[in-house]
Amino acid sequence: MQEYPIKRGLTKDLEERAVTELKVCFGVEPEKTEKGYRIRFGALRRLDVRIGAGGKSVIIDTESDTGASDTVIIDTNKRFRTYLDAVTGFSTKERVKRAKSTVEE
Repeated sequence: MQEYPIKRGLTKDLEERAVTELKVCFGVEPEKTEKGYRIRFGALRRLDVRIGAGGKSVIIDTESDTGASDTVIIDTNKRFRTYLDAVTGFSTKERVKRAKSTVEE
C-alpha cells in the first residue's frame, strides 16, 4: 500500500477525478468497494484506490499477476504511471523527489 500526496489545488474534485482517470487510463469501469474503488487490469490482479485523510492524498494498494507476460507488464506499468500523473498532479520525477525528501526527514 502506498500513499501519494496530491498537488495543491487539485484536491477539490479528487474522488471524481480518481474514478474518471481509472476509466481513461485503464479503459475499465471501476467497482465501488467499502473504502474506495477497485479494478482488475493486465498485470494487476487488483488495484484498490481510496482517498486519504483530509482528501489530500490517494492511497493505492495493488496485487500483481506474476504470470503476466513482459508486454502486458510494461503496458500495465505505463498506464499506472499515467494514472498517478493525472490523479496526483505530479510527474514521476516529482513524485520520486518528494518521496526521497520525505524519507530523509
